[in-house]
Amino acid sequence: MNKTIGSLAEGVKDIGDGSIVMIGGFGGSGAPIELIHALIDKRPMSLTVINNNAGNGRIGIAAMIDAGMVKKMICSFPRSSDPRAFTDRYLAGEIELELVPQGTLAERIRAGGAGIPAFYTPTSFGTELAEGKPIAEFEGRHYVQERWLKADFAIVKANVGDTHGNLTYNKAGRNFNPLMCMAAARTIAQVSQIVPAGGIDPEQVITPGIFVTGVVEVANPRQEEELIRAGVAYA
Repeated sequence: MNKTIGSLAEGVKDIGDGSIVMIGGFGGSGAPIELIHALIDKRPMSLTVINNNAGNGRIGIAAMIDAGMVKKMICSFPRSSDPRAFTDRYLAGEIELELVPQGTLAERIRAGGAGIPAFYTPTSFGTELAEGKPIAEFEGRHYVQERWLKADFAIVKANVGDTHGNLTYNKAGRNFNPLMCMAAARTIAQVSQIVPAGGIDPEQVITPGIFVTGVVEVANPRQEEELIRAGVAYA
């Protein structure tokens, strides 16, 4: 039952070529920078990555794209303050993009975890994003059918985890990460602190351990925004 993992490399060892990977984010509070860069060291190729954005600067997901590991991004914001990595690959025809409105993205991930294969939303009706999708009318308003999103793996960042895989989050780190844990077949979480089973008040658990495959402790995780401001590039 102990889900503690001894190293970052061990955490990502099973992510192989062609995998669909959800990566936590919504800013540095939820971005698992150390797990991402362990994955870059392993270098699986032809990945489909699901995230709120397509990376920034030369860190995290942007560094994955720079390394040529990503064949497709499913995200809401491919353009960031420094979108060079994605923009260069996209203009060269080397990466695909599935653009999804942010609320729809979150709900598609949630639906994947809840076992709901499709749902209807008014968002994107009448736009290019709705082309080819089923449209239905409810109470005089048009809605677009959207499909669930599921993944082979999720790598996420949490605040405290216990040895059974129960997780808590720091502020905005809670926005996408809990949904991704539920929607992936296997979830690896980097946490700032691992405590014994029972060390987290059950009322404070956000992600139950049943949705988590393993936890690895990163006591002082790097903050994505700080690395970008400093002009750090992954090497």
